[in-house]
Amino acid sequence: MKSSAEAIHEDAVARPGGTPGEVFAAFLKLGLTSFGGPIAHLGYFRDELVVRRKWIDEAGYGDLVPLCQFLPGPASSQVGFSLGLLRAGPLGALAAWVAFTLPSAILLVIFAMAATAFDGPVGSGLLHGLKIVAVAVVAQAVWGMAKSLTPDRERAGIALAAVLIVVFSAGAIGQIAAISVGALAGLVLCRNGPVTGETHLSFRVSRSFGVACLIAFFALLGLLPVIASASGFQGLSLFDAFYRSGALVFGGGHVVLPLLQAEVVNPGWMTNDTFLAGYGAAQAVPGPLFTFAAYLGAVVGPAPNGLLGASICLIAVFLPGFLLLLGALPFWDSFRKRPTAQAAMRGANAAVIGILGAALYSPVWTSAVLNPYDFALALTGFILLVVWKAPPWIVVVLLAAGGTLLHVM
Repeated sequence: MKSSAEAIHEDAVARPGGTPGEVFAAFLKLGLTSFGGPIAHLGYFRDELVVRRKWIDEAGYGDLVPLCQFLPGPASSQVGFSLGLLRAGPLGALAAWVAFTLPSAILLVIFAMAATAFDGPVGSGLLHGLKIVAVAVVAQAVWGMAKSLTPDRERAGIALAAVLIVVFSAGAIGQIAAISVGALAGLVLCRNGPVTGETHLSFRVSRSFGVACLIAFFALLGLLPVIASASGFQGLSLFDAFYRSGALVFGGGHVVLPLLQAEVVNPGWMTNDTFLAGYGAAQAVPGPLFTFAAYLGAVVGPAPNGLLGASICLIAVFLPGFLLLLGALPFWDSFRKRPTAQAAMRGANAAVIGILGAALYSPVWTSAVLNPYDFALALTGFILLVVWKAPPWIVVVLLAAGGTLLHVM
């Protein structure tokens, strides 16, 4: 039987021969400077690794990006993981993920540790301002994603159905049901869209290794809840909650918000205020939005929390996306061209808009917008993001300062 290193083959469109150290240095630079969310990250990757370093050609990169956008999980991190794999093998993939993820994860853990010291009107105002940031950012995500993912009546109807499912079936079960119903509805209602995927995806992973990764993905998804419940070990329950959330994120990093909220707030592991303050802070740091999991792991209760909790949650939320990526690579080229697969994904993506729209109201809006002043501040942030195209970190600073000022006055 081949080892994992032997099972992963170098791609014909890549420029192989790099080292894990080289990959780590390139992605550390990206992890420190890549603001703006997953779409912006893909642009940074292209400039740095396709145009400047020439690790892969335009055609290869153009085939890799749709795969990572199709699969659940953090699309930009999956692209980075793949590029590290192409350049320097399995260790290169690990180096790419660690380097791209570490800067924002460290910053958010520091914020989590410092947040407990925020007392008095200034501290309360700062945390409230960060919750208002979450309103503006999620509203921007719903606005932008809805224009591309629900452009017709059929998909708008699927999104509305997803809202109703989530509203009447609170928690993670409702969100899973909404995505499943959306995919099934897509098979019926969304079959007339254009078929994409005409180019050949030449990135290769052996089928045996891909199947092993898919088996691992589904085994963890099915067995973790059973084992965690039977053992009563909080560390396993934490890993299970974040693994399931990472396994169900279709449509971008912001979609992880309602999934994680259902997993950590509903059981009483933290309050909505603590959750949303961290989500607001996550908008001010570079790198993948999934590092929000590090903040949650640091503040969650009961133990494990702190650095150990942050590590557990960070690994758990990224792992399913990487297992699916490695599992899909050998089969993607033929699967992505099937009209039925694309129709199901159109429906699932429309359902994601409904889930995110429901989350915009509760818990995001209901916890943050308490009076007309809060509404004015949130609307200001939304206009800055959508109309003026302001960088997210600037909006975070302005709204956090505004929230503090409102509480002090």
